[in-house]
Amino acid sequence: MTDQHRGQLSGHMLVQALAQASEREVVCAADGSYSLTGSELANLISRYIAALTLCGVDTGTPLGLLSGNRVEVLALIGAGQVQGYRRTALHPMGSLDDHVFALTDAGIETLIVDETFAARADELSGRLPHLRILSLGESARGTDLAKLADEQSATDLVPVDLGPDHVLSVTYTGGTTGKPKGVIGTTGNLSAMALVMLAEWEWPKNPTFLMCTPLSHAGAAFFLPILVKGGRLVVLPRFEPQSVLKTISQHHIDSTMLVPSMIYTLLDQPNLAEFDLSSLDTVFYGAAAMNPQRLAEAITWIGPVFAQYYGQSECPMVITYLAKSDHTPANLASCGKPSPMLSTSLRSTDGQAVAVGVPGEIWVSGSVVAPGYWNRTDETAATFGADGWLRTGDVAVASVDGVWTIVDRLKDMIVTGGFNVFSREVEDALCLDPRVVAAGVVGLPDPQWGEAVSAFVVMAAGVELTPEIVSELQDMVRQAKGAVQSPKRITAVERLPLTGLGKLDKVALKAMASTF
Repeated sequence: MTDQHRGQLSGHMLVQALAQASEREVVCAADGSYSLTGSELANLISRYIAALTLCGVDTGTPLGLLSGNRVEVLALIGAGQVQGYRRTALHPMGSLDDHVFALTDAGIETLIVDETFAARADELSGRLPHLRILSLGESARGTDLAKLADEQSATDLVPVDLGPDHVLSVTYTGGTTGKPKGVIGTTGNLSAMALVMLAEWEWPKNPTFLMCTPLSHAGAAFFLPILVKGGRLVVLPRFEPQSVLKTISQHHIDSTMLVPSMIYTLLDQPNLAEFDLSSLDTVFYGAAAMNPQRLAEAITWIGPVFAQYYGQSECPMVITYLAKSDHTPANLASCGKPSPMLSTSLRSTDGQAVAVGVPGEIWVSGSVVAPGYWNRTDETAATFGADGWLRTGDVAVASVDGVWTIVDRLKDMIVTGGFNVFSREVEDALCLDPRVVAAGVVGLPDPQWGEAVSAFVVMAAGVELTPEIVSELQDMVRQAKGAVQSPKRITAVERLPLTGLGKLDKVALKAMASTF
């Protein structure tokens, strides 16, 4: 394909969208502390590019990012798309060990942090002496990147002509081996995802979009589509239910993205009825399965404004979409219809397509699919294969009208509050305590979190699992892996169920849970 026949890539799309909104507000803080037009945001991006250039950062340079929601993060995301840095965002709730692993595995020597994570930056510097810290604000450690950017002169944004295979991101996700895997994201992947979102998803005209989920992760996917749609972002530093409800009412928010546990929290606010939410037109939700009963409750309270997306890190956001009009009682447990802009299939274990109503693993092929895992040749071959298909590990059933419902996962992944937790990692962490002989971890249905991380442990002889020990084990996992991985429930059992091959039987373990 010659260059003149290649579609616009994300950097060019971003620059053009900002130019078309030069005099119009495109981003503001919910509390009114900042407001930028398209030209002002473009100028801020250009100043950050100049500042990073002075710091030796150029196209292809790997950068780490650990920050809350702030306009500087939007500028850094924009700078990365325009200039082609390779960004790895560290999970704000991740453990120190996981952060160290990601920075080391991705070969990152420069980490950008805001003051909220100053203590973690100190810990990381202690573990990784070579790590250079760039801070978003005055800091005792590292260069103040925000101050350096303020000192630069704004210039016209000129996107680097990156090819579709240029690596823009390495995003770390859980792994069944206990080590996270870095999913490679290219310019082509990002551009294709944005095009599917723009073409298939339901957007209000010139959307006013509330950003309250982490910009460092899924929230960033909405940045480019909203600009292209002629919209503006209203940014909250974090999700806080009363602030979210107040912002929707005061700013006449017509669209946002939430994970199911956030929706549950909003529904459970005792003063929900006091807020005017009538401006909402579309609430995108995803990242975890949503309880059908609570979804029905949300539709009753807020209205028929909900639209679901399904994807995974290896093919983010756009594998299926459940439109607002498809939220009928029969479909509230489903994940929607597969995107016609991707090749999708439900396959049996031998790779053959299954019939309607028969469970099959979701296979996907297309330009949104990642090229593989960073430095993981064998795992890339196993998951992505040599035939161009991504094997997602998720099992779904198709209805006669083409709606898919996910019924299980081939991998032992738990989705809790919109975050992925792999049971093996929690089991290994629990077994670090000498009082624990063996551990089995599963996700059990939970009305708040979708699934609750639930552990079953065999204690050492003579040791009783007391409430004090439960608290100690939860804290140990929290320190080792992060707050999301810490089990909500820990139950002592005499032995763990095993398959005929001697492997932990997760199905039997879940069945055991009903007897406690």
